[in-house]
Amino acid sequence: MITPNSIEQIKNRIDIIDVVGEYVKLKKRGANYLGNCPFHNEKSPSFTVSPSKEIYKCFGCGKSGNTITFLMEHDKLSYVESLRWLARRYNIEIEETEQTPEQKQLQQVGDSLYIINSFAAKFFEEQLWDTNEGNSIAVSYLKERGFRDEVLKKFQIGYSPQAKDTLTQALIANQFNKELLPKTGLSVVRNDGDLQDNYRGRIIFPIHNNSGKIIGFGARIIGKNDKAPKYINTPENELYVKSKILYGSYFARQAIDKANECLLVEGYTDVVSLHQAGVENVVASGGTSLTIDQLRLIKKYTNNLTIIYDGDNAGVKAALRGLDMALEESLNVRLVLIPDNEDPDSYVNKVGTTAFQKFISDNKKDFILFQLEIMMKEVGNDITKKNDVVNHIAETLSKINRQEDFVKQQEYIKQCSHLLKIDEGNLINLVNKYKRDKLSKDEKRLPFEEANQLLQDSQQPIGFGDENVSIINQDELHERNVLRVLLEYGLNKWDDEQSTAHYIFNEIEEFSFENKELENLLNIYRDMFYKNEQPNTKSFLYSEDKNVADLVTSITMFPFELSLNWDNVLEGMNITNRDTSKEDVMMSLNYFKLKKLKTLFLQIQLELEKSTDFNEQKILIEVHRNLKERERDITKKMGTVIFK
Repeated sequence: MITPNSIEQIKNRIDIIDVVGEYVKLKKRGANYLGNCPFHNEKSPSFTVSPSKEIYKCFGCGKSGNTITFLMEHDKLSYVESLRWLARRYNIEIEETEQTPEQKQLQQVGDSLYIINSFAAKFFEEQLWDTNEGNSIAVSYLKERGFRDEVLKKFQIGYSPQAKDTLTQALIANQFNKELLPKTGLSVVRNDGDLQDNYRGRIIFPIHNNSGKIIGFGARIIGKNDKAPKYINTPENELYVKSKILYGSYFARQAIDKANECLLVEGYTDVVSLHQAGVENVVASGGTSLTIDQLRLIKKYTNNLTIIYDGDNAGVKAALRGLDMALEESLNVRLVLIPDNEDPDSYVNKVGTTAFQKFISDNKKDFILFQLEIMMKEVGNDITKKNDVVNHIAETLSKINRQEDFVKQQEYIKQCSHLLKIDEGNLINLVNKYKRDKLSKDEKRLPFEEANQLLQDSQQPIGFGDENVSIINQDELHERNVLRVLLEYGLNKWDDEQSTAHYIFNEIEEFSFENKELENLLNIYRDMFYKNEQPNTKSFLYSEDKNVADLVTSITMFPFELSLNWDNVLEGMNITNRDTSKEDVMMSLNYFKLKKLKTLFLQIQLELEKSTDFNEQKILIEVHRNLKERERDITKKMGTVIFK
């Protein structure tokens, strides 16, 4: 692991304008920089970068964060990969924490496998382009299939010669560890104990991880051979875990972000052909059933998944596998079946890019409704089979369990009950039964009443408009503003006896926060402060807890800033040469307290209306009078205030 000292060095050297400026054309606007957002298409720039706060925020799509999260979001790197990227950029030598012998061994094996794979990939490319055998057998075959040089080189596609140990001998000659070669899958041990090449006479597709390193290979046979497998893949090892890999994800990640849609195909050649045709938001499952890890990898890029498979029965069945997992991950799944026994590779070459894209756009089928149609065709008049279909669909719909998807689930229930010709209420009850069963299982067999309550809680719809919920209510706005001034000025000196943080803590001590996330952030700040950890905006922006970092960004970044021209408009304002932090803190606290007092007034009024006890009424009236006194004191300090 990277030591805290190294992480601190990296954070101290980061220049957010320098890094983000590599991806976005930025123009200075006041204290900040403005550009077109790299995360969504926009004509008017709304992507704002603050060099002083070291954060960015798009006021169009809502993306926000710091330099590290920018790299994680844009290049789909992990936290550690982003740190290493920045360390290389700023020539910082990374220190690692002391590892156990087992951890060292594991890392050494992983590093060795990367190096061996990199050497092998270059070897295969040279064999494809620079040898007579590669040109006459492999290049001619690839050209026949319609692949152009530039796309083959982009994906680093190569060729493994037919001789029994050409690569193996090259690896041994370059002093690679012979014991690791079988682990890579590049070499195999034959009966006589000799090492031989595993991928002889095959086209080689290197498989990259999200940072572009080669973690394995897919080796495709040239032409047809009924006796040999069409593909040989790297065996699972420290780097290559088939269930966590999507071929082409490294090359597709930015295109998926831009299109906000991931196209999923089966084969390596499908991906390469579509890239060549200009359709770059595509990845392949490598012919395996979709796994939960692959779906979560897709979700890092987008919530919209379109599966493109062959139109035969095998293709349909392959496409339907993994549906329930996709629903549980809240992916919006569509299905496109390629006609006439074609696959995406052959079809795009047959009809061309424009026609292919139009076909995809026009033929997207809803995954659940398509599955229901397929099953209903097999039912006929068999009541038992129809009962099985109803139960299957109800169980599938029960997987849609996030509050955000409540409306989607209800619409599916409505359409499915119509297609099944059953009562909508009965289908709702059956879906809820499956939900209760799952809740009981997850909660170690909770009693029915408790599980049912959890179910009802999970089904509450998200409201739209003032009647149900507002995006940020007035209470939350003032709570956010208190946290903003605490983060910005908390470590400043308030007077001879206390810091600004001390002053703020004392002023808000009697009030609670409505928003629990904000209250949690306040508590984290308070704990850090009293431990002398010097918390500030930067402390939280580089937190490994992305939720905390995002919350701090949203609190401290605004689409507007105070123009320096106000100095010329209001006499004596002098905002360029005067510290206005105390005024900012005072105003923020006063508005916060006024809003909290108003809430207390409403509570007192409700209690007065309900109360029938004279003594209790007297006490409530006295409390109300004290609250009014406090309100007058605050408004007197602030001047005339119109407060809602």
